[in-house]
Amino acid sequence: MNEPAQSSRPADPAELFDVVVVGAGAAGLSAAVTLGRSRRSVLVLDGGPPRNAPAAGMHNYLGLDGAAPADLLAAGRAEAEHYGVHIRRTRAVGASGGRDDFRIALADGSTVGARRLIVASGVVDQLPAVPGLAARWGRDVLHCPYCHGWEVRDQAIGILAAGPHSLHQTLLFRQLSTDVIVFAEPGVLPAEAVEQLTALGVPIVDVPVEQVVVTDDRLSGVRLTDGRLIRRDALAVTTRAVADSPVLDDLGLTPAPHPLGPHFGETYPSDPMTGATSVPGVSLAGNVTDPMVMVVVAAGRGTMTGAMVNAELAASDAAARTAAARAAAPQPALESR
Repeated sequence: MNEPAQSSRPADPAELFDVVVVGAGAAGLSAAVTLGRSRRSVLVLDGGPPRNAPAAGMHNYLGLDGAAPADLLAAGRAEAEHYGVHIRRTRAVGASGGRDDFRIALADGSTVGARRLIVASGVVDQLPAVPGLAARWGRDVLHCPYCHGWEVRDQAIGILAAGPHSLHQTLLFRQLSTDVIVFAEPGVLPAEAVEQLTALGVPIVDVPVEQVVVTDDRLSGVRLTDGRLIRRDALAVTTRAVADSPVLDDLGLTPAPHPLGPHFGETYPSDPMTGATSVPGVSLAGNVTDPMVMVVVAAGRGTMTGAMVNAELAASDAAARTAAARAAAPQPALESR
């Protein structure tokens, strides 16, 4: 393999980078690789495990179906570093400044500078407050039928309904198994949803779920408040995805309710094509701006955001050089009259 051409890159992380990427998941690393291949000086801040860390494998990623999330990120870090990208295992805890002069405060007490900023720090999934549920998250407690549905096909699946949107989730899991039960307390599902589920032969249990039951490190059912144990092999839940970025907050951006409703959580708005935000020089990629995108889509948006930021930097550099050349050019002498 030919080595990439070397560019001038900061030797000291306190110096100014072309781009600092906050977040080292699929979106952040994809943006960093794109920028590194364009010979930009890039620093990636790796603040910890990604959203899908508990999952055994990721799916719908063409050519990498079933790959472990940790393996994807290890390969992504190696690729980024091959193109000269710097990676630091620390969190961004604040930011100041503006385009061409951002200052990002890190958890290790240091500060780095950036001309442009890409935030790809993801979201945190808030689960229903059912004892035992969180410990099974990403294993046999699921939320996305496209991410993990095939793995529970033909099994006994329970749906913990949280509102009208749970009908959509039930219909999708019903494609994967005929043994589906919906746990919905009275009033959670509208009459139209109850009518549809009844027509499909999907049982609805209106007694509250008290706890998740685990046997031999596998989910085996749910216990209801009336003492009954309903056997289930997997549970589908609706999570509330919350993006919490002190960097974006410090720079004047605020999270907004998800377009499908506040029950889906809050994320930071950005242009869906370019990743640009209302703050000049700040772009977003991945789940921090859209919690519904899967890994392959997050990676694609990271690539696109990296390309858009590189193009904007190139245009800015060209404009600055042109202005400097005009200023340095000899001025024509004024004719005497």
